[in-house]
Order: sequence, then structure tokens, then C-alpha cells
Amino acid sequence: MVQVRVEQVRKAYGKVEALKEVSLDFRSGALTAILGPSGCGKTTLLRSIAGFITVDAGRIRFDAEEVTALPPQKRGTAMVFQNYALWPHMTIFENVAYGLRLQKVPPGEIQRRVRKVLELVEIGSLADVESRKPAALSGGQQQRVALARALVVEPKVLLMDEPLSNLDAKVRQRLRGELRRLQRQVGITAIYVTHDQEEALALADTVVLMDQGRIVQTGSPQDIYLRPTTAFAAEFLGVSNQLEGEAAEGRLVVAGQTLPYAGPVRGKATVILRATDVQMADPSATAGKGMMALAGVLEESLFLGAHYRHYVRLGSSLVLADSPDPRPPGPVRLFVPSDKLQVY
Repeated sequence: MVQVRVEQVRKAYGKVEALKEVSLDFRSGALTAILGPSGCGKTTLLRSIAGFITVDAGRIRFDAEEVTALPPQKRGTAMVFQNYALWPHMTIFENVAYGLRLQKVPPGEIQRRVRKVLELVEIGSLADVESRKPAALSGGQQQRVALARALVVEPKVLLMDEPLSNLDAKVRQRLRGELRRLQRQVGITAIYVTHDQEEALALADTVVLMDQGRIVQTGSPQDIYLRPTTAFAAEFLGVSNQLEGEAAEGRLVVAGQTLPYAGPVRGKATVILRATDVQMADPSATAGKGMMALAGVLEESLFLGAHYRHYVRLGSSLVLADSPDPRPPGPVRLFVPSDKLQVY
């Protein structure tokens, strides 16, 4: 198992800085998810670690070895891509065995290792699968083959670039659990890039949140979600509402309404409300202890299967609130626990 260390890495494309002095440690034997919106630099960081991109400054180390100047084939990494990248003219066995043949592994050893890794990824009956071409497999099976091809060469570090994003929702959810099981079973250091926050929280030991080429926050999935340190982190994680407010000692003005406030922020403020934290009640209801109330108008409700998502007008802002029950349009009160109101 290898620890990956990125030290003050910079990368620019013309005037666009994709990575701005990024420093980060990827824990040995753990799965780290790099999360962020499109264009935040997460894929550039992953490809820099792989050696597909030459960085402008900084260093990349695998344990004590500096690999910054090494070509990809000398770094001991393996990449799983979003689009599988299987050779369509080769059988499944040939696809998985390709890297071993490049390494001039003896035929008997190739046979043993390919079959072992195909069993590991639980692709199904080997007698049925090995001789097929990729086009004869489902998307989920093809991604398992791509994962097997990466693991069979026994890399130091496994790199994954949104590997599940081309799959339908049910297959993606099932493969998340299997991918997590597999990574723990093998014990390999893994780095996983995604824009899907649910995927990052479900899979990772550590989540790295990026924005505009910088690291915004690093921590466990629970820390990142429950204790965001910036307005960007709070708004990006979860279905959130972002409102502009004005904070002063003892009060917070949001959407023209005044709430009690005891936090440290003063002056213009960004207020984050998660849809799951907002409770809706009749306009005559009173707030209980530890709750703050906002008056609004329910304009629309959408049924999402497990719950309803309500769209409530607060002045010029539209706030999302989730609840298990439907509700007719009209005046409502929104109750928010005071400890769930995030002000930045």
C-alpha cells in the first residue's frame, strides 16, 4: 500500500489555472474521493497523479519516491475510465490480460491472474464471459471488466475517473457497494474522481472538495456533510438553499424577515438552508423551542418517490423543502432548527 503526496502542484492552460498550488496527502490503503463541480480541477489533479499531464510546478510522491517526472507506465498506477475504454476486437480475457502480456508475464501466470481477478469482480460465469467481446456485455459488466483490467497488473495506486457515471441509476447504486467491498478486500490505495456528492459520501474514507483549482475542505464524509467550513461547501453538499442576508448582534434579516441570531458573522451574510432541515407548517403554527420561523407561500410540489419536494416563495427567493407528505399551494410557515441554520 502506497501513500500519495501532492505538494504545491500548479497547472495552467494558457491563462486558466486548473490547479493552484494544491497540496494533499492520500492515505495509504484508503479510498479518497475528489469531489467538485465541472471545471474545478479534479480530473486535472487525477491525471497529474497518473502522469498523463505534466504539471507546471510542485511535486508528486509515492511514499518516498518522487514520480513527478516519470512517465505513466513507470509510476505503477492503473486507471479506470468513464467510458470503459475496452478494445472492441478483443475478447474479455484478452482485454484483461493485455497489461500482463506487455509485462511479459508467463502464459500460465496470465491465465491464473486473469481468472482470479474476474472472480474477484464477480462478473458472472467465467465460461460464458471470457470468450465474449465487450459489445456482448451490459454496461455494468463492461465496467467490471475495466476494473479487472486495472487490478490484474497489481498497481500501487488505483485511479478512477467517474467510472460509474455512464451506468443507469440502479446499476450505479449496486456497483458502488461492490466497488467499496472490492477496494477494502484488495487493500489498495484508491483515488476516485466524481461530481456526484452521494457517490463520494457513500464510497470514500476521505472526501476532498475542490472549487476553482483549490481544495475547499478535506475530511470524512460525515465531517464534510455535517460540518461544512465555507458557504460553497454547505451549498454544494445536499439539496441546499442559498439566501442573502444581513447579520448583526442578536438578529439576522433574511428575505425581509428578522430571526434571532447569536453567531459571529456581522454585515452581509450568506445563509444556507438544507431542504431536509426545513419543516413546513400551517401559517398559524408557532415555532417550538430551538426553532426559527419564516413566513412564505407554497407555489409548487413535486412527488419524487420517497418524498415530496416543495417550492416555497420567500420574498424574491424560492426555497426548497422536503417532506413525506403532499400539501396544497398557499401560505405556510417554514421552521428551521437554530442549530441547522448555516451563516457565512
